[in-house]
Amino acid sequence: MAIIDRLCAARALKHRIAERRGRLFRVAYAWCKDRHLADDLVQEAIERAINKCHQLKDPSRLDSWLYSVLNNCWREHLRMRREHVALNDDDLVCTNCPERQNTSGELAARVMVLIGLLPDNQRQVLTLVVLEEFSYREVAEILDIPVGTVMSRLSRAR
Repeated sequence: MAIIDRLCAARALKHRIAERRGRLFRVAYAWCKDRHLADDLVQEAIERAINKCHQLKDPSRLDSWLYSVLNNCWREHLRMRREHVALNDDDLVCTNCPERQNTSGELAARVMVLIGLLPDNQRQVLTLVVLEEFSYREVAEILDIPVGTVMSRLSRAR
């Protein structure tokens, strides 16, 4: 009977993991700015999570655990790619200031462009805090960094 209970629990957990695909995609897309890559990252993260669901100690922490898995997939991708983009202050000069923008769509597009200019580590923290509304402590756990680092990266990103 215990084996059946464990199988049912594992099946339910796998279903809960699959339900979070949309949220994971939104964050992955914010991180990489490429729909195909974001889809690949999410697919890889979900596959790893399902294969390693026995490693989840506290089911109430599923979201944090999934974002940690996604972060690890993103880090692996970056390690393989090893592309570094240097930010130039000239890239941040406002040629079309918010005072001149008429629609919220234009503003949203501009914000996405500016978020895309941030270094990866700042973009990760900003999207987890702003888009997904994780606490600083949760972001620190997801990214495996100290809370103080989360706060300083968020401050720089903002």
